[in-house]
Amino acid sequence: MPCFLALIALIFPRILIVVLWFFTSWFSGVFQTLLWPVLGFLFLPVTTLWYSVVVNNFAGQWSILNIIIMVLAIAIDMGSWGGGYKSRRR
Repeated sequence: MPCFLALIALIFPRILIVVLWFFTSWFSGVFQTLLWPVLGFLFLPVTTLWYSVVVNNFAGQWSILNIIIMVLAIAIDMGSWGGGYKSRRR
């Protein structure tokens, strides 16, 4: 089951955020205001998911591995932004 959720998180991060938000208490206590999860949902969904994993599973401790994975999550999110530019350019 965790591998299946990880696959969904990479393929459909926004769907996973919605499912976790409505059917679990995963995001309770992670963000102080509603602004950050909404912005994360719109612009950086994989980064938002990884941030919530660090807060929930690692008690907010940012080790080198957690920072490296955060950088990868940001790269995944930013990589999805360029797809529209390439298709418009052709």
